[in-house]
Amino acid sequence: MRQIIVTELISLDGVVDSPGGGEHPRAGWSFKEVEFDPAAYEIKGREQEEASAMLLGRVSYEEFAPVWPSMEDEFAAYNAMPKYVVSSTLTETDPAWQPTTVLASLDDVARLKEGDGGPIIVHASPTLARGLAAAGLVDRYHLLVFPLVLGEGKRLFTRAADTGPSALRLVEHAAYSNGVTLAVYDVVREASQA
Repeated sequence: MRQIIVTELISLDGVVDSPGGGEHPRAGWSFKEVEFDPAAYEIKGREQEEASAMLLGRVSYEEFAPVWPSMEDEFAAYNAMPKYVVSSTLTETDPAWQPTTVLASLDDVARLKEGDGGPIIVHASPTLARGLAAAGLVDRYHLLVFPLVLGEGKRLFTRAADTGPSALRLVEHAAYSNGVTLAVYDVVREASQA
């Protein structure tokens, strides 16, 4: 069975909206408001090396597909690996960002997870991440927590009913010179009933 890892740049108050650009009033907050420390992004390099597939929601896919293929130096591994988009409305994928497959539902994601292969990474798709968590499909979270309070915007975690099990075990952490912290959590599953 494959592991599903949700990775996010997140503010101290839980906002994941527009860290690199977008519609949020403070779009680009991850690089505009916090000094860059390359050590904080080491996890991003590891994610590319370890992941065998990328899973995205439709909105994130539509933001990434026109840009990432031209960023061969930064995203070579991601550009080459299989990509899956969970959407009930997307019918065509960007021919420049292949291989890409549309999955119609979380049931399709569950079948993908049951297959063979390495970890599946979920980038910048908070709605999808919440759905995956509620369905019990998330195994790990990689969170780069920025020392910012944004107050409003899309959040990774909302109501407990939307996010599934809330017990997490910290398996890795670090703090960086710019105040960013890394928190890697495994989802704690209830023991199987005999």
